[in-house]
Amino acid sequence: MNKGNNIIEGNILRSLLKLALPIMGTSCIQMAYSMTDMIWIGRVGSKASAAVGIAGYFTWFAVAFIVLSKVAAEIGISQAVGRGDMKEARKYVKHSIQINIFLGLIYGAVLIIFRETFINFFNSGNKDVFYMSMSYLVIISLGMNFYFINPVLTGIYNGYGNSSTPFIINTIGLIVNMILDPILIYGIGPFPKLGVKGAAMATIIAQAIVTCVFVCNIYKTKFMLFHNISLFTKPEFNYIKRVFKLSTPVAIQEGMFCVFSMVIVRIVSKWGYIPIAVQNVGSQIESLSWLTAGGFSTALRTFVGQNYGAEKWDRIKKGYITSIKIVGTIGILVSFLLFFGAKPIFSLFIPGEPETIKQGIVYLKILSLSQFFMCIEITTAGAFNGLGKTMPPSFISTLFTGLRIPFALILSSEKILGLNGVWWTVSMSSVIKGVVLITWFSLYLKNRPEFSNKNKIIYKN
Repeated sequence: MNKGNNIIEGNILRSLLKLALPIMGTSCIQMAYSMTDMIWIGRVGSKASAAVGIAGYFTWFAVAFIVLSKVAAEIGISQAVGRGDMKEARKYVKHSIQINIFLGLIYGAVLIIFRETFINFFNSGNKDVFYMSMSYLVIISLGMNFYFINPVLTGIYNGYGNSSTPFIINTIGLIVNMILDPILIYGIGPFPKLGVKGAAMATIIAQAIVTCVFVCNIYKTKFMLFHNISLFTKPEFNYIKRVFKLSTPVAIQEGMFCVFSMVIVRIVSKWGYIPIAVQNVGSQIESLSWLTAGGFSTALRTFVGQNYGAEKWDRIKKGYITSIKIVGTIGILVSFLLFFGAKPIFSLFIPGEPETIKQGIVYLKILSLSQFFMCIEITTAGAFNGLGKTMPPSFISTLFTGLRIPFALILSSEKILGLNGVWWTVSMSSVIKGVVLITWFSLYLKNRPEFSNKNKIIYKN
């Protein structure tokens, strides 16, 4: 079950797909967690959807801390495995987990202590939304370490080249969540009706089960990356430094992306809680493309990392081009789906509320125009990260996402586009990010001697 995928030789497309498909499946599972909550919560009403959306920004912000250990694990382990240095790979495993557990404890405690201040930031203007958001956030915070550790364990397996095991384990968690959601939200059988509290409890229970299954798999299969690792020994400063050097740009990117999105929600809130619910549900629907691209980006990060460690330069270049073709096609298909299927898709999440559905249709149609560019941006970031160059994609993402705020304020003026100006700002900034980043990566490959045609090594495709 813990056999790695040999991705430094052989057919490139087959190697990428063997690695990418389970990771994409895992990403879709993560999307399904949120969508399952949204489908059931949406039937409670727009207020409940808005509440979960507001609290959800703080679990999203947690990703900034999670990637501090996850990205370093994937890059460090993949490059070490490519060089055949298992001792160094184990060092990354140990330090990534230690950092992750520590940050999870701190972050969960901070959310509980300052929960009222954080929820007040969004100024939803509705007491029911406020209190439901508070309840959801507290429950999620109590189980925050399960939320933190599972992506890192997934990253360790992925960096080794085994993406199928995390997919299977995360699928178990999804099934548990799908079963528990309606039971705890609506109070089926002997269980009380808990509403948004039930959604939070279902998520945490499912995440805890995933962690337990990961641990059981590690012990049962005697996964070699965990041999002779003691999490209770003093960490080594040089590896802590390496972890933060690799991951800090990505962590800043994730954190600022979430902060900027929170500010966008604050701008949107002046139109009431319905646009907040629209953005929350709409972003879950839109995640069909960005989580799929994110899964392929993770696969490409491992593919590039291992081939970088093995000095297979031409293989890296071909792997990137193949990935862009696949993910670009997915982006185009999602664009058509969101544009032409906006009404039936959005109605699935919040049925029976005509005004919410009307605004949701507009949101999906505007955001559909950027899906291709968003997909190629995310995929290109994975290639940069696999080379250990985490700064370029983080800089581009942070810069142009930050510019959404002034442009959203300008375009959302009632004299210009109103609320739709916010949606157009988000969509067009994604287009710009995709164009700029793929251009930067192309110039990087062109100017690096190891990727030039003069040093080209032909691999069977």
